[in-house]
Amino acid sequence: MQPSDVYSIIEKHNQLFAESISLIASENVTSMDVRRCYLSDLGHRYAEGKVGNRYYEGCRYIDEIEQMAIDLTKKLFNAEHVNVQPISGVVANLAAFYATTKVGDKIMSISVPCGGHISHEKVSAAGVRGLEVHHYPFNIEEMNIDVAETEKLAKKVKPKLFVLGSSLILFPQPVKEVKEIADQIGAKVLYDASHVLGLIAGKKFQDPLKEGADVVTGSTHKTFFGPQRAIILCRKELAESIDNAVFPGVVSNHHLNTLAGYVVAAMEMLEVGEAYASQVVKNAKALAERLFDLGYKVLGEKNGFTKSHQVAVDVREFGGGEKVSKKLESAGIILNKNLLPWDSLKSTSNPSGIRIGVQEVTRLGMREEEMEKIAELMDSVLRDRKSIDFVRSEVKAMKKDFCKIKFAFNECNPYSMQV
Repeated sequence: MQPSDVYSIIEKHNQLFAESISLIASENVTSMDVRRCYLSDLGHRYAEGKVGNRYYEGCRYIDEIEQMAIDLTKKLFNAEHVNVQPISGVVANLAAFYATTKVGDKIMSISVPCGGHISHEKVSAAGVRGLEVHHYPFNIEEMNIDVAETEKLAKKVKPKLFVLGSSLILFPQPVKEVKEIADQIGAKVLYDASHVLGLIAGKKFQDPLKEGADVVTGSTHKTFFGPQRAIILCRKELAESIDNAVFPGVVSNHHLNTLAGYVVAAMEMLEVGEAYASQVVKNAKALAERLFDLGYKVLGEKNGFTKSHQVAVDVREFGGGEKVSKKLESAGIILNKNLLPWDSLKSTSNPSGIRIGVQEVTRLGMREEEMEKIAELMDSVLRDRKSIDFVRSEVKAMKKDFCKIKFAFNECNPYSMQV
């Protein structure tokens, strides 16, 4: 085997996505300005510790970059304190759990079938911290937490931490109401903003800090169009606990090349974030409405289907999420199967639903008209109105017009290996 073998596979992967419509709700594409940072010497270096207080020499310029990241993040989210060192959303959540709880404490989180992230469960970060997990009562029609029932349960369970935020998140969640419950029992509120971080930065989703959350975590590569890493925002009284939980707690070196990339992405978000986030929400709603008009069981109808970047569809009548996602992939439409609130965890191999995210295609310049076309292409595949090969050719033709990032300082082709 030779390096060229690896490069050849990468080229095939790039070509796959250049010719496909990617609707994975947890992904996005970074600009060339961001990616230039990845290949710098920063990727070879260590910078354990805080700005101005490192355990390695040679960090003077790294300190400048990290301070820029801190300052930009505070400006974007109006946060009292930020930590930009976590290298993933799960790591950020784990640090937040260490900072706000003790082993054996009880927490409340949204169950996985109702949209909660696996790191909020005992099988992942919550379990690593040794936490006892209880789930919020959930209103399927509203696709949201049932506040009244939550208050009743919380008085019995007396959790130390309320975890909000979801992997499947269609609507703003009741942060203010949950904070009021938390205050009654001396608990704190953590909001995992991984999926909606870019919408929050773009002022098109709820502001969890303003609404009362004590800590906000978030990965920076979903609706926030940066590298794959994470940030933590918190109130100043939690600053020391959060920082110590991150380092030396769960992070050593924090991938300095992607930290620099995050800085550039944050600059882009300040410049174009509001326009981008606004179009993301418009696109999600347009896609949901067209799928509904075509006869699909789109969740959240009562509240307008979605106010985020996501659309959730019950596809049991088409064979379930596994069959549907594979069939769509064969036609060049890439999304994921997803558990829905009535599913059990035993249904993960073929759950009831699919989850659709429009943040990546939005960044490539697609608007409401293209969302309607995507819905129609999906319908052609799932109802066998056209052959898979024919739809695949239509997808390729459509994608040719959308192979450049638009919401950035400079347009670029995200599928090119040239930096």
